[in-house]
Amino acid sequence: MRATTGFDPDGVERPLPAERLDRGAGVFAEYGLSERWTVQLKGDWQDGRDAFVDYSGRGPVEIGATWQAYRSDRNAVSLYAGYTQAGEGRNAGYARPGQGERDVEIRASAGRSHGPVTRLGIDGLFAEVQAARRFREGLPDEVRLDATVGARFGRWMALSQAYGGAADGGARWLSAEASLVRDLGDWSVQAGWRRTVAGRETPIADGPVVAIWRRF
Repeated sequence: MRATTGFDPDGVERPLPAERLDRGAGVFAEYGLSERWTVQLKGDWQDGRDAFVDYSGRGPVEIGATWQAYRSDRNAVSLYAGYTQAGEGRNAGYARPGQGERDVEIRASAGRSHGPVTRLGIDGLFAEVQAARRFREGLPDEVRLDATVGARFGRWMALSQAYGGAADGGARWLSAEASLVRDLGDWSVQAGWRRTVAGRETPIADGPVVAIWRRF
């Protein structure tokens, strides 16, 4: 993700003091313990720089559990709780900006699916909304809201996603992402583009997103 401008406290686009560059490579794993319970693990490696710091190193590690509160043929509702330990950057224990030393997140998700739309050649549609509260040690707490709409066409899936959030009394952000996913047996490959579209006190960044998924 690269940014040369950002939104000021009034939401007006302004030049940044210097270019901001963020790179990351992450892993996400999820395992079902039962029909209602799953556990998940997330971690990544981060590298970047801006006008104030040059950082590189292990990013935050998060472990959590999801409980499926409700499910029908078309709808599903779940609750998630997770704990995050801060990463260790190159600069003597420096943590990436916006990241608390220890964070706790509570998240609720609701999704709905729809069957084939034959006249459009769509095999299936789905939509999901997630709302979360993140309690951060040493930093303002955050509210986050994510939304996804997807459509499947044979071995292909198209996704449109939005990621928004606000820190208590501070920054706000909204990013939009569009991507395509191609199924290859038990594997899938995803490629897309993400961009900041609105916010306060946040860089206007954009860049490619690539993922490889394995089902087992």
